[in-house]
Amino acid sequence: MTNEVIAQLKELAQSVLERTDFFLVDAEVKGGNETIIWVYIDAEDRGVNMDECAEISNELSFLLDAHELINGKYRLNVSSPGLSRPLTDRRQYPKNRGRKARIKYKSDGEYRKVEGILREIDETSIFVEKEDGSTQAIGFDQLVETKIIPSIN
Repeated sequence: MTNEVIAQLKELAQSVLERTDFFLVDAEVKGGNETIIWVYIDAEDRGVNMDECAEISNELSFLLDAHELINGKYRLNVSSPGLSRPLTDRRQYPKNRGRKARIKYKSDGEYRKVEGILREIDETSIFVEKEDGSTQAIGFDQLVETKIIPSIN
């Protein structure tokens, strides 16, 4: 799929989501015998349930067909990003406050990693409490990847 098709897909998804409290995290198209479209959505202060994903999927599928964006058959999957995918939108950080994360960032031209608890999030930075109890600020502009580490209770 071309970048133009993915851009149009994201635009259509945004138009469906603007009437909800969800936001688009990412969209991808995978080829093969059947085109598979993945649309990842999230909300700032709550999870996403299956019924909501189905509703978004139905509306988006209608728009995809109306705009003839995908040639031939396709399968559309709408879901939350899940823990296996990194955080990619600033709006995902506040609801993950208090959770353990593995963060890759760039500082002084070098890639670095830190693991710890997301303690605070402001307009420009996240604050991570490391195992030694110290807190490290990392600017959003330095972030390369943030993955939430599932807790085992």
